[in-house]
Amino acid sequence: MFKRFFFLLVGVIFMGVLSPGLGFAQSDEARLIAHWRLAGDVLDASGAGHNGTSHGVTFREGEAVFDGRGNHVEIANSPSLALGKDPFSIATWVRTDAVLDDVIGDIMSKFDPQSRTGFMLNIKHNVGATNSQANYRQVQFGIDNGSALEDWKDCGRPGEAVLIFSMATYHEQLYAGTGVAGKDSAGRVFRYDGDSDWIDCGAPDKSNSVSSMAVYEGKLYAGTAKYRLAGSSLEESENLNPGGSIYRYEDGKEWVKVGELPDREGVNGLVVYKGKLYASSMYAPAGFFRYDGGNTWTDCGVPDGKRVEQLSVYNGDLFATSYDGGLVFRFDGGKWTHCGQLGDNTQTYAFAINEGRLHVGTWPSGKVFRYVADNEWEDLGRLGEEKEVMGMAVYNGKMYGGTLPLAEVFRFDGKQNWTSIGRVDLTPDVKYRRAWTMAVFQGRLFVGTLPSGQVMSLKAGEVVTLDRQLPAGWVHLAAVKGPDRLKLYLDGKWVASSEKFDSENYDLSSEVPWKIGFGPHDYFNGGLSDLRVYRGALSEKRIGKLASENRPDQ
Repeated sequence: MFKRFFFLLVGVIFMGVLSPGLGFAQSDEARLIAHWRLAGDVLDASGAGHNGTSHGVTFREGEAVFDGRGNHVEIANSPSLALGKDPFSIATWVRTDAVLDDVIGDIMSKFDPQSRTGFMLNIKHNVGATNSQANYRQVQFGIDNGSALEDWKDCGRPGEAVLIFSMATYHEQLYAGTGVAGKDSAGRVFRYDGDSDWIDCGAPDKSNSVSSMAVYEGKLYAGTAKYRLAGSSLEESENLNPGGSIYRYEDGKEWVKVGELPDREGVNGLVVYKGKLYASSMYAPAGFFRYDGGNTWTDCGVPDGKRVEQLSVYNGDLFATSYDGGLVFRFDGGKWTHCGQLGDNTQTYAFAINEGRLHVGTWPSGKVFRYVADNEWEDLGRLGEEKEVMGMAVYNGKMYGGTLPLAEVFRFDGKQNWTSIGRVDLTPDVKYRRAWTMAVFQGRLFVGTLPSGQVMSLKAGEVVTLDRQLPAGWVHLAAVKGPDRLKLYLDGKWVASSEKFDSENYDLSSEVPWKIGFGPHDYFNGGLSDLRVYRGALSEKRIGKLASENRPDQ
């Protein structure tokens, strides 16, 4: 009897080691290979000698402070830090501010953009991705080794859409705002339900378009417009109802009106800057407004009477494109500054922040320009033979741009090199097709189109995303590359996993250095503490223990 009990007990314990569901310890052979406490220095506390070189990083109360403008730490490439095809884990404390005048950026990276090899862990903002704040305070962890891209996936047409005007990720869901043509049809918001399915979340008002979206103070906001389809060389909509109003989503199909832009028929851009929500008007008269609660929108003026359209935030300022000349302006919360004319263009479109620099798409040259300083822009070349660059986003280490008239998507491969990765709208017998807007969701790049009104998506490498807003203050983050999935943990708890993959297909070896506080997106804006790298996949139990120790604010 005693022997039977003994062997039964041993079996239960053994199964518990293998099965976390039974509440026993998981097997965990992960080995610490580098540890930067970031509490006064950038030395490697593991004893392995992987000391960092600080580029302007400052320290206070147990954390390294990064200013989002250029501060970062570099660690030399080393055979003992080589990742190869092995599982690995990163764990760290991260502090972000609630009120921001910049995007947050990269926590850690080792990524060669030329070969597309390595990894990156960042808190992503895709802002000004044509009309929308598409991704905001969302954690993304990705790997690649120059892998071949899969074919574009057709994710369906939401309702009667002619145009996917806006997109945003919110509460682990992807939302799309549509433009329609019918007299008795209105622009609506839809929530993606997988494959080619969309759930109708209602029409905020009777206008023909939901033109802009942004997440603000934990809620989804949407702006509406009476879009003039003739601007895309299509027959005008018979729906004559004006837009120009802003709504807050209360889940289900309830949209609560929070005001309107006076005497404006369309909202063009929405963005959060210094803790406030801002909106721009689509058509004349030019207008730019700040939301001050309730139904109050305060007129903040426009530069030289020019329309300001797509809105982004970068290095302390709010930046805006314009349809009144190939111009870009920046706003510091009080006044506008002229940032220059971009070549011989007459309109500027979307923004993207790649490798710490602001980029802008244009019409009619079909080029992207990089901001150097006011009145100084670097020409990054034309996207194929296209005339206009609309949707732009940074996804898994690379910058992408969508175009007109062929609705083609290109990947930026350095200098003036743009690689076509296919067309997303093949509608026949039309003058213009547009890859209008972009968002990252569930580890994929999503693109909205005109005039098919389709949403298409693409996967490059392997990516896991936390598709909800990361809370401000101190949190513990862990990113794990396991044998067949990427995983994210927040405050010791598993929160997201990638699609399944074969690690044998991902050799992450490269000669580039490791970087703390910098990578393919932007310089980090916030604080980091107790950053650890492990060879092997950390178990949830061990991550939970790390998340209970060394909290910087205690």
